[in-house]
Amino acid sequence: MNEKKILKGQEYKLRENINNLKKEIYTTCKETGRDMKDVTLIAATKYASAEQVRLISGLGIKDFGENRAEELKEKYNMVRKNSVWHFIGHLQRRKAKIVVPRVDFIHSIDKISTLIKVDDESKKNNKIQKLLIELNISGEDTKYGIDPEDLYSFISKALNYRNTKIVGLMTIAPLTDDFGLIRKIFRRLRILKDNLNKDFGGIKLTELSMGMSNDFKIAIEEGATMIRIGTIIFK
Repeated sequence: MNEKKILKGQEYKLRENINNLKKEIYTTCKETGRDMKDVTLIAATKYASAEQVRLISGLGIKDFGENRAEELKEKYNMVRKNSVWHFIGHLQRRKAKIVVPRVDFIHSIDKISTLIKVDDESKKNNKIQKLLIELNISGEDTKYGIDPEDLYSFISKALNYRNTKIVGLMTIAPLTDDFGLIRKIFRRLRILKDNLNKDFGGIKLTELSMGMSNDFKIAIEEGATMIRIGTIIFK
């Protein structure tokens, strides 16, 4: 089988996966009284090749999320026009200079020291970097994110920096079949966002980044505005 046929086969499968996913998103939104346009589908590209990223860009996907700074450089160059890039992995401070010039959103801020570095790089790039604060609501030792109890203190410090703008919150639910637990975690994130908007005059949080391939429907039901989908698209 020649290379063109292989690529055509990949494109057909990716198109099928994306169409089926969009149908599920539409149905879930309709059942919960939400507008599908209010939920941003982010293609999580951690396990995708640069060529697969290029292919899904041609299939109407405009938002891409990458976990690794070095991978971001290659994949960004494949679809930099008319695309929105999100950094969704743990961000090391020394990688901020790679990430900041390329992304519209960073979803994984959980240390003030990282935020300060991002703020510095944003100033160098003459931009206001949009940030989401990552919360470890499940309390798992294996997950990044700040403790919800420390959120107000974190926000108070973060508001001192002018080249970053906090626009929302992010969390990752446990990999479990306990959908009741997953729902509680997503619901708590939404409540935290709503409370922050009431209690802080200097911010207006609009984004809830929650939900992946195994739990995005629950996330949509609980108010997600961004869902990060990898496996369903690239399987």
